[in-house]
Amino acid sequence: MLRVSDLMTRDVVAARPDDSLATLRDLMFERDVRHMPVIEGEADLVGLVSQRDLLRSSLIEQPDMPDFIEDALLERLRVRELMTTGVVSIEPERDIREAAQIMFENKYGCLPVTLGTRLVGILTESDFVRLMAEGN
Repeated sequence: MLRVSDLMTRDVVAARPDDSLATLRDLMFERDVRHMPVIEGEADLVGLVSQRDLLRSSLIEQPDMPDFIEDALLERLRVRELMTTGVVSIEPERDIREAAQIMFENKYGCLPVTLGTRLVGILTESDFVRLMAEGN
């Protein structure tokens, strides 16, 4: 049986609630990720931001908006104002089929992986595509 820990990404990049949306945007772009967990303290999961959330709530995609104005606005807004809280997560030792079912039924693009409240990984749609491409 494959477990979540066998497929999850372990080196997770995470934002902090007080980070600016400009910082979040830049980090997501640099790391080429579509989902960013939000942590407090050592690594306690408190929220999640998707690329879609960022696009929907910011002025990105406003063709008439000068970059310097967009950057200034995104610098003033904080991750805590945008993040989704009460995020569903899964433990690393759970069956990968259970994770797939949760993601499929809820149309989630990712599932943070936690031990208690501590973020230890993330499972994304891309991880499942990689699994199938590798023929496992």
